[in-house]
Amino acid sequence: MHLRKRVLVTGGAGFLGSFLCERLLQDGCDVICVDNFYTGTKRNIVHLLENPYFELVRHDITFPLYLEVDEIYNLACPASPIHYQNDPVQTTKVNVHGSINMLGMAKRLHARILQASTSEVYGDPSVHPQTETYWGNVNCIGIRSCYDEGKRCAETLFFDYHRQHGINIRVVRIFNTYGPRMHPNDGRVVSNFILQALKNQDITVFGDGGQSRSFCFVEDMIDGFIRMMGAPDDITGPINLGNPNEFTILELAEKIIALTGSSARIVFRPLPADDPMQRQPDISRAKKHLGWEPEIQLEEGLKRTIAYFKQQL
Repeated sequence: MHLRKRVLVTGGAGFLGSFLCERLLQDGCDVICVDNFYTGTKRNIVHLLENPYFELVRHDITFPLYLEVDEIYNLACPASPIHYQNDPVQTTKVNVHGSINMLGMAKRLHARILQASTSEVYGDPSVHPQTETYWGNVNCIGIRSCYDEGKRCAETLFFDYHRQHGINIRVVRIFNTYGPRMHPNDGRVVSNFILQALKNQDITVFGDGGQSRSFCFVEDMIDGFIRMMGAPDDITGPINLGNPNEFTILELAEKIIALTGSSARIVFRPLPADDPMQRQPDISRAKKHLGWEPEIQLEEGLKRTIAYFKQQL
């Protein structure tokens, strides 16, 4: 008798989490989605609720949770500045207490656990592109610190549990990801620009638009997660996952205006505090250890994302 693998996804009703739940079900897993719906939404997973192998648990992982699973993907955490700055103390708690609770579960069950970390651990980087050996340049008392330092502390916990208790860990550092099901009001640049363009509103660019980002389509990112979880046990990470093709924010705005056929104008606003000037992953480790690199390029991904937001409007 073939036993289905039981997989827990925390933050499973979020943007990335919902795509991961979908992929795991396709791969023949039993999926338990845990979410407190702080930023996740039922709309992202409503199409999965009929699936007998999918289970939804409303829970905040800063409190202990007792389930029986084989693998844990720890994605729970508000990921956009608007949301994580709205309740910074809770953001730090979900990164620290949440990680401790999930690592405790992994320890009890001898389960593999993957931490969704972030390129924000690099802060405003003084090296470019960013490699995993770079220690980062982070302000520990700024308005973004609850997220940056929370995720850094989560990585610390993962590696200490690994060294002290032999937990089977994997850590991925996620660079900017976009696609359908992005939260429309989370202040992220791709969703912001698309919505503004579709409504023919002014497109607001912070600073002079010369700051750069690298944008990875959601399906590519999920493929990276699955490969990391399936990698040999000595591949703990951290491993960067992201698209190394770099674009300025101004280029992104112009591309979205062209793809939507919008009459929107670009307007400039002052740059927010601690906003990093450049972000570009070095993905040599992902290529070497996971055989992974993104396949869907920006134009194709933007077309799919624009189609989704058109439908939402």
